[in-house]
Amino acid sequence: MNASHQNRPLKPARVTGEAQVWLTAMGLSIGLIMVVGLLAIILINGIEVFWPKRIVELTMKDGDKTISIAGEIVIERDKPIKTDETVEREIQLFTGNKDVYGQGFRFIDEKDVVSRSQPAGVLKVERMEYGNAIGMPVSLKLKGGEVIPATDPRFNHRLQELIDEVTDRRNEILYLEQSVIGANARRMTDLGYQRKSAESSNDQAAIAEIDAEVATLQADFEILRTKALELRARQKDHQLVLKLFTGEERTLIMGDLVKVTWSNELSLIGRVGLTFSHLWSFMVEKPREANTEGGIWPAIFGTFVMTILMSIAVTPFGVVAAIYLREYAKQGPIVRIVRIAVNNLAGVPSIVFGVFGLGFFVYIMGGTIDSLFFSDKGATPTFGTGGILWASLTLALMTVPVVIVATEESVAAVPRGAKEGSLALGASKWQTIQRVVLPAAIPGILTGLILAMARGAGEVAPLMLVGVVKLAPSLPIDGIYPFFHLDQKFMHLGFHIYDLGFQSPDSEAAKPMVFATTFFLILLVMALNLGAIVLRDRIRRRFATSAF
Repeated sequence: MNASHQNRPLKPARVTGEAQVWLTAMGLSIGLIMVVGLLAIILINGIEVFWPKRIVELTMKDGDKTISIAGEIVIERDKPIKTDETVEREIQLFTGNKDVYGQGFRFIDEKDVVSRSQPAGVLKVERMEYGNAIGMPVSLKLKGGEVIPATDPRFNHRLQELIDEVTDRRNEILYLEQSVIGANARRMTDLGYQRKSAESSNDQAAIAEIDAEVATLQADFEILRTKALELRARQKDHQLVLKLFTGEERTLIMGDLVKVTWSNELSLIGRVGLTFSHLWSFMVEKPREANTEGGIWPAIFGTFVMTILMSIAVTPFGVVAAIYLREYAKQGPIVRIVRIAVNNLAGVPSIVFGVFGLGFFVYIMGGTIDSLFFSDKGATPTFGTGGILWASLTLALMTVPVVIVATEESVAAVPRGAKEGSLALGASKWQTIQRVVLPAAIPGILTGLILAMARGAGEVAPLMLVGVVKLAPSLPIDGIYPFFHLDQKFMHLGFHIYDLGFQSPDSEAAKPMVFATTFFLILLVMALNLGAIVLRDRIRRRFATSAF
């Protein structure tokens, strides 16, 4: 080698793949930004539902006269650009009083607004129907003719006392009508089916016994019905008079009121406390006003119970199928075809599983159960219609490929030496699977279950065919025998979001509820997944092997 080559400086080795590393990092960063951004949008818009806003009075010119309108400012935005290329702004105002104005929201041109103010003493009233009412309190009209004007020092305290009174009475009415009278009605319905069966067999003794019990239940029903009517009549004893900002006065029955808020008198601490109060009410109350008011407790509970039932159903089927394919089945073309079919099954649209669930679970299995065990009900279906059981099994069938694949991979990852050592010590194949393979594979099985729960909890399309409904305030678990009603229809957070976003008669009022419900659906899925992850990590530490 000549001297010129020896004295030439060495070139640094070219690093290959560096651009690809940066691309993958960029892709991961973009994905994380999108996820965090989506969660932030949902969180901000969802929390906004519960934050108490100030009531603003807008004064506007209408020809030669001045008019006023008050409400909560929802958004201020630019109007579409006009032909002269000038940009105007508009205000979306939540005015409430839907029974008076015909709508709860109104758009106002900002150029028409002369002044804004936050009037003191304005009252926001949450009602059972027609949404919120906003106005200046005038007086309380009590039973017996007593009138307490809003200027009276007793007014605020007495108003809150009446709100608490009618709320307690409303809960009593609800318990009486749904639990006590409802149980009475269900028992009478069952006795009606039993009487038809006794008539078909001409069992006079049974008929007489049934008639006697029906007479007793009917007498109890009349007593309960009279009590419920008396309680409802007492809800109309007192009235609240409000003066709207358009000038007219409205009389509100106290029994229709849920909560009152002095929005413009709240301090920062008071607004934060009221936010948590609204949040709690949203979680534990039942929906009303076409699901645009009230809470989402039945939907939360229905989603939770359905996901748990789905997990209970999918885990044994997926684990058994995976163990058979990996440990018992003779590897060959048929097993490969089965694996391909399982993988392809994971890509089938969910609505197809809904159609299958409707045909197989509801019509075939449910109809068979009705004909064998509920024949006395005639054409009235019990299990032959949509319910939480069939919805859970349908989603279990949809997610079983995920569990099969995860379990099979986990079983294959168990060290071969551990299995051969067990067999060498005299254990049978099943004993080896039961005591060596499965404990080591449980973390992987739970990983599959976590993925199945995450997908199943958010599915909506198949549920629309096999049991989910718009409104089902009664829970599938209660204190009435048999306590767990697998045949009952239920509410689901995913369907609740769909109903609010696309089926609500008041789309403007439903928008904030969509974000709030989505936020709680994400929280529920995260809580379920977190529980499974914690369990998986504990089991992994307990059965740690060289495979992990």
